[in-house]
Amino acid sequence: MEASPLTQQARPETFQPKIVQLYEALFKDDVDVEGDKPEGFWREFFLLNPDRTSLNRILATLGPDDVISLQLQTQQLFFRAVECLKKGNDVADLHALETLTTFFSAILRKKYTNPSSDIIAVLAGLDQVDAVFSDFVGALDGIIRNGKTMEVRQRAVEVVLSITSGAYQTSLLTYFIQRDLFPAMMKFIQESDSPTRVLQPFTLLGLLANYNKFEFQNPYQLRLNDFVNEAAIQKIIRCVGYTCRNLRGQYIDIIQDLPEGWSISNTLNMIGLGAIAPGAKANQKPAYDPEEAKQLFAKLPGEDAAVLLGTYDFSHANKLFCFNLVTLPAEKGEEQPISSFLSLTSYLLQHAFLSTRATNYAHLSLMVFRLVIEDQLLCKRICSDDSKVAVRLCRQRQPFLPAVRGDRILATSVLDTMIDGINHNLRRRLDTSLYTLCVGIMLRIISYLSRSRTRLQYHWSELFRSLLALIRFLNTYASDIKTLSHFDSLLDLVVNLLALSLSAGEAFLPTPAAYDDLFYKVVESGEILIKFCDTYNLSSRPSNSIGTLISVSTHYKTMLDSGGSKRNLTSTEVADVIKQGYETLSIQAKEGLDGWERYREADERTLLKKMARATVTDVQIIVQA
Repeated sequence: MEASPLTQQARPETFQPKIVQLYEALFKDDVDVEGDKPEGFWREFFLLNPDRTSLNRILATLGPDDVISLQLQTQQLFFRAVECLKKGNDVADLHALETLTTFFSAILRKKYTNPSSDIIAVLAGLDQVDAVFSDFVGALDGIIRNGKTMEVRQRAVEVVLSITSGAYQTSLLTYFIQRDLFPAMMKFIQESDSPTRVLQPFTLLGLLANYNKFEFQNPYQLRLNDFVNEAAIQKIIRCVGYTCRNLRGQYIDIIQDLPEGWSISNTLNMIGLGAIAPGAKANQKPAYDPEEAKQLFAKLPGEDAAVLLGTYDFSHANKLFCFNLVTLPAEKGEEQPISSFLSLTSYLLQHAFLSTRATNYAHLSLMVFRLVIEDQLLCKRICSDDSKVAVRLCRQRQPFLPAVRGDRILATSVLDTMIDGINHNLRRRLDTSLYTLCVGIMLRIISYLSRSRTRLQYHWSELFRSLLALIRFLNTYASDIKTLSHFDSLLDLVVNLLALSLSAGEAFLPTPAAYDDLFYKVVESGEILIKFCDTYNLSSRPSNSIGTLISVSTHYKTMLDSGGSKRNLTSTEVADVIKQGYETLSIQAKEGLDGWERYREADERTLLKKMARATVTDVQIIVQA
C-alpha cells in the first residue's frame, strides 16, 4: 500500500486556548510594532471568550518599565476596545469590557515613576488621550445607561471601578469628573433586579464623590445633595443593609455569638457531652482557638465594606437618604436595613483595635449615626416606640451587656453599641477620635431625652459604669493620654455627660432607683474624680463641669462621715443616705451641658482621605476577584 503523503503530528500535552495565543502574540516584545495588528486579529480577539486569569498572569509578569516599553501594544488594545464599544456589538461589547477590567486592574496598580504621565503614555499617549478618553467615557456612559442586558451594563460599571480604583491618585479621573456618570448609574440602580447589582455602582459613586472633594467642588457631591428619587434611594439602602448582613456573617462564621436559651442540648454541649444531645446535628462550624480567631478577625471586615464610604457621603449630603435609612421597613423575611447597619457597627467596634482598617470603617459608621442623631426629627423617632426593632449586637468579647431579646427602641441599641465601643477599645494609645465619637453620640441622645423629658427604659447603670471606668482608665494612663491629639475634647465630653445626667436625670431616667444608682456610683468614685481633676487640671478649664461631680461626691461624703459610725456601711445604707441627701443637695451645673457642636466635615478631612484610600484598596481587590 502506498504511504500517505500526510504526516501525523504529535499530540500536544496541553491545548492552549486560542485567545491565550492572541494575548501572547500581542504582548511579545520582539514583534514588529511599526504597524497595527490586522483587522482580523482584533475581530477574533473580541469575539473569543476572554481568559481573564491568563491575561492577568501575562500582565503580572511585566514590571512598570516593561509596560512602558510595550506602550504601542497596550495603546492598540485600548484603542481597539474603545472602537468595539462604540460599535455596540453585544457579544464583542461584553468581551471587550471584561478584557478592559482585567487589563486596567493589572496595568494601573504597578508602581510607575511618574504615575499620571506614565499611565497616559501606556493607554493613549499624550497627543490622543483627550480624544480617546472622551470617546471611552462616553461609550461607558451609554452602556451603563442603556446597555441591552443588565450583565453588559454591570460589566461597564466594573470597568469604571477598575480605572477609578487603579488611577485614583492620578489626573486620569478628571475625565469621569468632566463627564457626569451620576444619571447613568442612578438609572442602572433603579432598574437593577437585586441588591448585589446595586453594590458596585454605589461603591463607585462613593469613590467619585470623594475624589479631591476638599480641593474643588466635586460635581458628584452636588448630585448627592440634590437627589430626590426615593425609589432609587430605597434600593441603595436595601443594598447597604444586605451588604452589612453579609459582612456581619463573616464575623459570625468565626465565633457564633448568639445568646441561646436553656435546653438539654445546650447543657450537654457545655459539659462536653454534645455527642449524646438529642435532635438533628446541624453543620458545626469549626472552633478556633483564641489566637487563631484573633488573626481571622484582624482580616475583617471584608472588602465589600467599601460600601460604607458611599453610605457616609449620602448621609452627609442628603436628608431624604437619612430619613429612609432610619425608617425603611424590612422586606419579608429580612432585617430592617438600619438594624443590619447598626449590627455591623457593633461588630466593627468590638474588633476595631485589631487593625487601622477596621478602626477607620468603624469611624465611618459612627459618623453616619452622628449625622442621623443630630437631625432632631430623626432623633425623636429613634428615641420613640415607632423605631422599635430587633438588632443583633456583637457578643464576641467580654464584658457582655445584658442580652435583650425581641424588638426594642432603636436608641437603646445605639447606646449599647457605644458602650461596647468604649469597653472594648481601651489601650494606652487610645483612639481619642473614636472615643469622642462614641461619647458624643451618647451625649446627643441623652441631651434630646432630657430636653423632651422622654423616659427611656434602659440598663442605665451599664452606661454610667462604663463612663466611670473610662475615667479610671484615663487616670491610670494619664502620661500616655496627654501625648494624644484632642484628648482634652474627650475629657470634657465624659465629664459633661455625667454632669448632665446628674442635673437632668429626673427627666430621662425611668425610675427613682435608676437616679439613685447614678448618685451611688458618683459618690463611690469620689476619690477617683478628685484625682482625675488634679491629673488633668480640669478645674482651670471652663469647658467642663468637673466641679458638679466633685461637689455631689463631697456633699454625700460629708453626710456619710457625719453619721459618726466607725463601721463600713452596706450598699443599702449608703443608698438610704443618698435619698436623704436630695433635700440638702444643690447641683450647680454649668449652663449648656446639653449643647453640642454640629458635625463639620472639614474637621474629619484627614480621616476621610484615609478612608478613601482604604476603600480604593478594597475596590481593587473586588475588581481583581
